[in-house]
Amino acid sequence: MARYIGNKCKLCRRERTKLFLKGARCESAKCGMERKPYPPGEHGRGRVRETQYLIQLREKQKARRIYGVLERQFRNYYKAAAKQRGITGENLLRMLETRLDNVVYRSGLAESRAQARQLVSHAHFLVNGRRVNVPSYRVKQNDVITLRERSMELIVIQHAIDTTGQRTSPEWMDVDTDRRAITITEVPNRAQIDTQVQEQLIVELYSK
Repeated sequence: MARYIGNKCKLCRRERTKLFLKGARCESAKCGMERKPYPPGEHGRGRVRETQYLIQLREKQKARRIYGVLERQFRNYYKAAAKQRGITGENLLRMLETRLDNVVYRSGLAESRAQARQLVSHAHFLVNGRRVNVPSYRVKQNDVITLRERSMELIVIQHAIDTTGQRTSPEWMDVDTDRRAITITEVPNRAQIDTQVQEQLIVELYSK
């Protein structure tokens, strides 16, 4: 499967905002955005004429990189969101937010979405008692996500819990860190999704 293996700090610098791609490092003074708060490259400090298209494109790239989704997959999410009832932009964010890897990250059982994706891919999690190793699997209301018995003592997960202890889990899930269990109490609405993205700009970009 294709994936980005380059410098993640450069992605944050390109979008001129912290995307929190590297867990606790993003909160420290070592964060690339703290040391070099300008886009990467030879002309990173130069002035850029921001057209409406560029603003829309940057917003789409920001959302795609936050959730770790490739372009084709992101476009498919948009097409599916456009077919659903309701506001397309909100539908899109809701679909991204209910990905299994994002749910694991939001719960605090992983330091970053990339780490959560790896844990899911290695089949460490069960959904309603069944093994799921697909990061893009979409959870539903009343789903219960638990760690497999053999994975309960994983050091990486305990470290994530210790590191992200101050992170508040979203209102739409109930997290029991002792049991390593996550219960989806409701499908999130836009007010419950704190991702700093202007989804309407993404809709405008794809609507052209």
